[in-house]
Amino acid sequence: MCKTRCGWVSQERGATELDVAYHDKEWGIPVHDDRLLFEFLILEGAQAGLSWTTILKKREGYRQAYDNFEPEQVARYDEQKQQALLQNKEIVRNRLKVAASVKNARAFLTVQQEFGSFDAYIWRFVDGNPIDGAMQELADVPATTSISDAMSKDLKKRGFTFVGSTICYAFMQAVGMVNDRTIDCFRYDEVRKYNGGG
Repeated sequence: MCKTRCGWVSQERGATELDVAYHDKEWGIPVHDDRLLFEFLILEGAQAGLSWTTILKKREGYRQAYDNFEPEQVARYDEQKQQALLQNKEIVRNRLKVAASVKNARAFLTVQQEFGSFDAYIWRFVDGNPIDGAMQELADVPATTSISDAMSKDLKKRGFTFVGSTICYAFMQAVGMVNDRTIDCFRYDEVRKYNGGG
């Protein structure tokens, strides 16, 4: 029996095996590990103007190039290291995005110092509990919300870049701050229960 998945991983939309595996195993599952939160923050910023499939294909390359997304390491990247990253075909070679990743790592460490963890800081925007979108169909899924607007504004105030509201909302979806699976998705109820919603 064929499993029903969210519309964005349909064959009609050109979904790859990577997309399907990501949808089934990661997307929307709450993340509370700071290193993984940092990874998603950088990858969502890198995606700007590109497809998520492109980023998934480069994810392992990013992990190798970015010292497995250890923010302490990335925060120390100097101009020479950034130039080397711009020559690396395994990542998105965009000067602004590479510079943003280093700037964001430094801001990330500052947030960790202030709040004890980035996890404690970022999950405050949903009061520590995932929001169940209960989406009927793909067209119902928003690109931004008032929460992503507030998150974007606060991150920018703290020195982060490539954190517009659309990027923030995609980040929220990725790390399970919202469960935007459509209700007919075979993982919807499972993730909802995982999130404490049933």
